[in-house]
Amino acid sequence: MIRTLVVDDDFRVAGIHAARVARVDGFECIGQAHTGAAARAAIERLHPDLLLLDVYLPDESGIALLRSLQAAGTPVDAIIITAARDLETVRNAMSSGAVYYLVKPFGFEALRVQLEAYRRWTEQLAASGVADQATIDSLYKLRQAPAAPAPVARDPRGLQPTMAKVFDAVRRSPTPIGAAEIAERIGISRPTAQRYLGVLERREFIALELSYGATGRPVNTYVPLDRPR
Repeated sequence: MIRTLVVDDDFRVAGIHAARVARVDGFECIGQAHTGAAARAAIERLHPDLLLLDVYLPDESGIALLRSLQAAGTPVDAIIITAARDLETVRNAMSSGAVYYLVKPFGFEALRVQLEAYRRWTEQLAASGVADQATIDSLYKLRQAPAAPAPVARDPRGLQPTMAKVFDAVRRSPTPIGAAEIAERIGISRPTAQRYLGVLERREFIALELSYGATGRPVNTYVPLDRPR
């Protein structure tokens, strides 16, 4: 099993990533950390094989943390998980030894593909003895998942990328859906999902419906306006 530590300052998002790691064959999530200091302590105590590492931590940059681990010879790999899209951060992550870089928000499938590519790479690396050029080329290719189709530059509905994901989650749901479930499905925090749902409702893309659970308290759920209610 590949022992994985999730490092993210958002407690809810860290929990989502941890649950997703546990769903991928060959991986186990051995813990969560929400600061650089907590991550260092967890790495020393738990000896993970892989970090899912956020860049924006409250006490230090995730990339600075990774660099210090590499400099100290700590045997751990890292997949960067971050909202940072600037090329300078991407270059710094690559030069610091990150094996991949996932831009938030991303769904379970994107994470699964990268974890499985990492697992194949580690398995081949462990099986290889003296490497010829063909083996080396194979190892570099295995570290990367198959390329995804290029994203559409602009959403035709005029929605921002994360807002479009939230709207699509509402449209795909066969029943009214709330912010907590949307956050789980697309890998964002519940407050972020609720904020975009409020904007979509004001712009009349979706409609609010009150659902009543076992406690009798109403829960805000949403349906697309083009679906009969």
